[in-house]
Amino acid sequence: MFNLPDVRDTIEILLETEIKFSKQLHGGDINNTFFIKTDSDDYVVKINSAQNYPGMFEAEKIGLKTLENTNTIRVPKSSFTGQGGGASFLIMEYIPQGRKAPYFWEIFGHQLAQLHHNSRETFGFSSDNYIGSLKQHNDRFISIHEFYITQRIDPQIRLAKTNGYEFKNSDSFYKELENLIPHEKPALVHGDLWNGNFLIDLEGKPCLIDPAICYMHRETDIAMMHLFGGFEAHLFESYQEIYPLEKGWQKRLDIWQLYYLLVHLNLFGSSYYSSVLHILNKYA
Repeated sequence: MFNLPDVRDTIEILLETEIKFSKQLHGGDINNTFFIKTDSDDYVVKINSAQNYPGMFEAEKIGLKTLENTNTIRVPKSSFTGQGGGASFLIMEYIPQGRKAPYFWEIFGHQLAQLHHNSRETFGFSSDNYIGSLKQHNDRFISIHEFYITQRIDPQIRLAKTNGYEFKNSDSFYKELENLIPHEKPALVHGDLWNGNFLIDLEGKPCLIDPAICYMHRETDIAMMHLFGGFEAHLFESYQEIYPLEKGWQKRLDIWQLYYLLVHLNLFGSSYYSSVLHILNKYA
């Protein structure tokens, strides 16, 4: 895996200053991440293989900028992407971490609802991106069930089949899907909103990182937040005050969680297989 010395000279040229101090940060399965200090500012640098993950950081920069432009919930400002010595890198604002402010979860819920109010006519996005180390397709569709099948579920099922997993009920799930999903306008979603993808800034407010954005059904973010936990009930209660979810949303969470479980199956292996089969069988 590539490290800071592989791209240090290139980064210093882009920032027009020397790196005075650096240290590696924890977390991440596919990137090496570093804190760097210069005379002018502090940054976070993410580094990985340009060959293995082409366009990953360019897509992440677009995602961060798109979220930032909504003026709803904080994200790190992204400065530069680049390559050097076979490595790709992304330079971002360093956000020191603080403690939760009073009503942190209520603030989070309100801001997430405001984010989801950002919409456009079609589901998808202007470009593809990544979820983890896997490509995520974002072709545009008017229909949410067509988008969800062709751009989310089917690519992951086909990938899982190449890894030796069998799925007998996926076609039945596809046929049922149109009747299961309520019709809503597309919402700008973070796309990978588990509890490791938010920070608390020095003001005690939430900050989102590592987006996998698109215009999608907003219940996908809510479903991912419930899949692995780590978000308090006050968040969802305050969300409902700003942008109430359609009746029965709790019963639909597993429909959206299917995508994330397939992603985890393809990234981390068979421990997620039974959960995938359970959802497919439920709606067969």
